[in-house]
Amino acid sequence: MHSRPSRRRRALAVPLGLVLTASLGLAGAAAANAQDTDSTAAPKAKAGEKLSYVVNTDTDRGTVERVKREIRKADGKVVAAYKKIGVVVAHSANPQFGETLRGVDGVDSAGATRTAPLKAATTTEVGKPVFVKEPKKASTLAKKAEAKNQEPLESLQWDKRAIKADKAAKVDEGSRKVTVGVIDTGVDDTHPDLKANFSAKQSANCVGGKADTSHGAWRPYNPDEDYHGTHVAGIIAADRNGVGIAGTAPGVKVSAIKVSEPETSLFYSEAVVCAMVFAADHGIEVTNNSYYVDPWLYNCDDQVDQKAIADAVRRAVDYAQRKGVTTVSSAGNSSHDLAASEIVDDTSPNDSTPVKRTIDPAACPDVPSMLPSATSVSATGPENLKSYYSNYGRYQIDVTAPGGDRAFQTPDEPAKDGGVLSTMPNGDYAYLQGTSMAGPQVAGVAALLKSTHPKSSAQEISWLLKAQAQTLPCPEEAYDPDGKGTYAAECTGVRGNNSFYGHGLVDALAAVTK
Repeated sequence: MHSRPSRRRRALAVPLGLVLTASLGLAGAAAANAQDTDSTAAPKAKAGEKLSYVVNTDTDRGTVERVKREIRKADGKVVAAYKKIGVVVAHSANPQFGETLRGVDGVDSAGATRTAPLKAATTTEVGKPVFVKEPKKASTLAKKAEAKNQEPLESLQWDKRAIKADKAAKVDEGSRKVTVGVIDTGVDDTHPDLKANFSAKQSANCVGGKADTSHGAWRPYNPDEDYHGTHVAGIIAADRNGVGIAGTAPGVKVSAIKVSEPETSLFYSEAVVCAMVFAADHGIEVTNNSYYVDPWLYNCDDQVDQKAIADAVRRAVDYAQRKGVTTVSSAGNSSHDLAASEIVDDTSPNDSTPVKRTIDPAACPDVPSMLPSATSVSATGPENLKSYYSNYGRYQIDVTAPGGDRAFQTPDEPAKDGGVLSTMPNGDYAYLQGTSMAGPQVAGVAALLKSTHPKSSAQEISWLLKAQAQTLPCPEEAYDPDGKGTYAAECTGVRGNNSFYGHGLVDALAAVTK
């Protein structure tokens, strides 16, 4: 029996070899806290506990400089100031810091980005990786791949065939002038399928809110744990080099902008703001965002800290769009209807003690996925049906892409697993599933579009993604994959724009031919 998945899960990598017949159960949802509270409020900071804050101000130089002085007067330390968007990142152990700064003239919002004290993310994959070894040159699989002019493991990539990426590669693999920034847990740029396409000069570590561009700073803290970003990078741009797999856009470049905290792998807003601004200022055309901003699954307008988090990230995403960056974001794995009038969230805040709360997603957006300037992506499985875990919602999903469904959908031969196969640290390959895997498919197609239409704006690339998508109508039968109602969902809307798939399944071939 499969329990409802939590979008917050980080899974350990468990090598299972090439044999893919083992049955993997998914871990259960995060247990609700014992207290049955229906509050959206954050726990209060205690005296002496240093927290990180975002202070959102007017963007004129005088206001920003005056606010920085007020931060210091309130026993705060300025970590970074992004004057172009009016966001200042600060640290303070003063429990009244947020309230004090909200009273400063020119400050639009200010709040703590976390509920746990600073120590001297959460991604959107579901379940554990199943590792795959590259076939030896003498193997039958390797010989067949060579005969078809394929990568050695390409026959296992049902996801690429679904979006016609294999056909697109015969026309155009994408331009080296286009870079996709992987905002994530870091990327192992030494992987043989990634190193040729990796852009070190467009990579950084943004953890803490200030970019560190020293060599290797973008790599995972712990490759055994922080494999997520490397897997995402391979989906986007694994090279067609006779090794391993093929990416959606194997001719473009990828960069790594690390935002996950060490040990906890949480993605706080100050790091995400830093990443968005860094991407915008370093010539990156597309960013992939397979996470949500911690510690709140949904950030409510009527809660001062959550409002400040959403405001800061929105400013950064809007700035990136103005600078030509298309922001692609995974919709999440909670099987939530993002257009519902009410959603129960019992997993926030995830860096301290969760509280049960009922929220209205219209007033409490999932960040960055539900921000206006982001392209939101749901996940499908091998049978082109919504993945059981994928969030959905009328007018909340822009497009869909293969994220995998190992529980209820089966790929055609010779593929042997309903997950998405991609790169892992230390030269490995593994299957994972989640909207985390769907987002980078779309980021890859966006990169192909930018390669084909280099003068198009970020907004125009987003429009083209939707306009060229392959129409996926609502399922003819009621959606209830396990027959028990666990993941039952209602698909609403019209043929070319519905709550499960948005405008449809992205089309890599159309991106390079139209």
